[in-house]
Amino acid sequence: MAKRPVPLYDFKAFGQAIKAARMERKESRKDVCDAMNLSPRYLANIENKGQQPSLQIFYELVTRYSISVDQFFFPNKDAEKNTQRRQLDTLLDGMSNDGLEIVTATAQKVVEVEKKHEAAAD
Repeated sequence: MAKRPVPLYDFKAFGQAIKAARMERKESRKDVCDAMNLSPRYLANIENKGQQPSLQIFYELVTRYSISVDQFFFPNKDAEKNTQRRQLDTLLDGMSNDGLEIVTATAQKVVEVEKKHEAAAD
């Protein structure tokens, strides 16, 4: 039986997201590779060339950086939670109640301002 032709998934966007998240956290490639027991060349190829990672490494990178895979696998569908929202959730999980009160008040003010701008545009 012949293999069915299947186009390979292009992991370039995933690699770029990993690199951006790593740099945002100010982590060196070496530090990440040491922590994950990876070759720096392997991570560099994932980030820069879109090399397909193993499923285990894919999972570890996604969870390490709170990256939503929906944006890569379902690009034409609105993701339930995009990467930015997942990263915000991670930050919120680490906050005290005082910090959450500040963030809530800030978010409420942002919504209020955005509604005013929408009303002015109409």
